[in-house]
Amino acid sequence: MIRVENIHKSFEENQVLKGISTVFEKGKTSLIIGASGSGKTVLLKCLLGLFQPDEGTIYYEDKAIGIMDDEEHRELREEIGMLFQGGALFDSMTIEENVMFPLRMFTRQKKSEMLDRVNEVLARVKLENVNKRFPAEISGGMQKRVSIARAIVNKPKYLFCDEPNSGLDPRTATIIDNLIQEITHEYNMTTVVVSHDMNSVMEIGESIVLLKDGVLVWEGTNQDIFSTDNKDVTEFVYSSELFKKIREVQQKEG
Repeated sequence: MIRVENIHKSFEENQVLKGISTVFEKGKTSLIIGASGSGKTVLLKCLLGLFQPDEGTIYYEDKAIGIMDDEEHRELREEIGMLFQGGALFDSMTIEENVMFPLRMFTRQKKSEMLDRVNEVLARVKLENVNKRFPAEISGGMQKRVSIARAIVNKPKYLFCDEPNSGLDPRTATIIDNLIQEITHEYNMTTVVVSHDMNSVMEIGESIVLLKDGVLVWEGTNQDIFSTDNKDVTEFVYSSELFKKIREVQQKEG
């Protein structure tokens, strides 16, 4: 579990986060959504410890990250998996070497033990027999699955995903969404996904926070999102590509 209490963050005169408080629960896919400039990425970087909030506290379980010493920060980093927007695979490394990278960094396992774990997570994301290929030799969807395998190879307690469906076609995006949710449940992880994609919201939004201009304006689930009368939610939904497609289909059928 990650608990956020009254987080504020400014850059010079620009106040980006304005008193964010919420909880990201273990075993659920929690989505941070909102339009561009709403503060999603800044909140994510505060959660990761890349930005220090000006005010407020972030707790991992019951430990505030602001008062952790170097050793506690190192231990926390070992418990975090990160899925970057562009995948962030190393082009000069094979798939096997990419997935093994966190094991080399954070463990002292034997090469055979690391390889067993690499093969285990590649199989979990349905990518057998790609070990010796390079990222440029596989599709974008396969690269994203490799990135997921790398993110979970250390069996993290916390998984962060930054726009995981960026650049993917709708079918592949749904596969990635479902894979993230399945792995979250299997590992009982605290998973936080930053997204502006309504498809992801409806697929895996077990817990959703909507940001607008640095303020948390709504919390709920994907079951709540079409029944709420919250004006900020309806504006976000109606402006989405998913809603536009639904409306087009309804007009054609009508």
